[in-house]
Amino acid sequence: MKIVVCAKQVPDTTEVKLDPKTNTLIRDGVPSIINPDDKSGIEAALRIKEQVGGTVTVVCMGPPQADVAIREALAMGCDDGVLISGREFGGSDTLATSTIIAAGLKTLDYDLIITGRQAIDGDTAQVGPQIAEHLGLPQVSYAEDIQVESENSIIVKRQYEDRYQKVRIKTPCVITALTELAEPRYMSVSGTVDAYAKEIKVLGFEELKDKLNPEHIGLKGSPTNVVQSFTKQAKGKGLYYKDLSAEEAVETIVAKLEERHII
Repeated sequence: MKIVVCAKQVPDTTEVKLDPKTNTLIRDGVPSIINPDDKSGIEAALRIKEQVGGTVTVVCMGPPQADVAIREALAMGCDDGVLISGREFGGSDTLATSTIIAAGLKTLDYDLIITGRQAIDGDTAQVGPQIAEHLGLPQVSYAEDIQVESENSIIVKRQYEDRYQKVRIKTPCVITALTELAEPRYMSVSGTVDAYAKEIKVLGFEELKDKLNPEHIGLKGSPTNVVQSFTKQAKGKGLYYKDLSAEEAVETIVAKLEERHII
C-alpha cells in the first residue's frame, strides 16, 4: 500500500509569541516540532506498512527549514520525503494551502492519504478535508483507529464527543488522524543517519504551476482575514482553603458552584 502522510512543522505552542502589529506568529527563535496530530498519522502509516507492506511518503509544505521535520519522519521509518516550498506560497490560508498541497499530491502515487485532524498553530481542522475535496476523494475525519480490511478497503473508527462510528471506506481516500490514533515511536540511531543521507524532493511553484492558478495561492489567494490575535492569558490566583475535612471541602466546592450558577 502506498501511503502519503501530510505533516506540518509548527512552532512549539508553549513558547508562542505574536507580533502585535501584524497579528502573525513570531517564528524566529521559537523551536519547531512536527504537529502532534500529524505525528500520530505518521505512526499509524508506519504500522500499516509493517502490517501489509508498502511505502510511506511524508509531504510537508513550508519554508526550506521545514526539511528538518521531514528528516525526523524519515528517521522514524518513512521511506521518502517531499517538501513543497516557494515564496509564491507564503501567506496562504487553509484554502490556499490545501490547494497547493493537493497540487503536490497529484504528482505522487497513493492509495491512502493521512493528515492530522488540525495543527496546533491554527486549530482549524480544515486542510485535510479540503485536500480530499480538491482531489475528489472520499474522506473520514477524526480517526482514532484504522484497520486495513483488504487491498482496497479500510475500516476507520471515527470519534464523536460521546460515541464513535465505524466507517468502511474504499481506497484511494483521505483520513484525518487524532493524536490518540497512535503513540509515535522514537527516531532510531540508524534511521537518523539514513535520514540525513536521503535526498528530499522539493516541489516549488515552477514544478506545480501547471496545476495551480496563481490567483488562488499565497496571500492574495487567501480569503481569510485575521482581525485580531492574542496569546493565552494567565489565570488569576485561585482561592485556597486550608485544614478542611473531606466533607467540608465538598460542601465548600458545591457552595462555590451554586454561587456561580454552575449547578
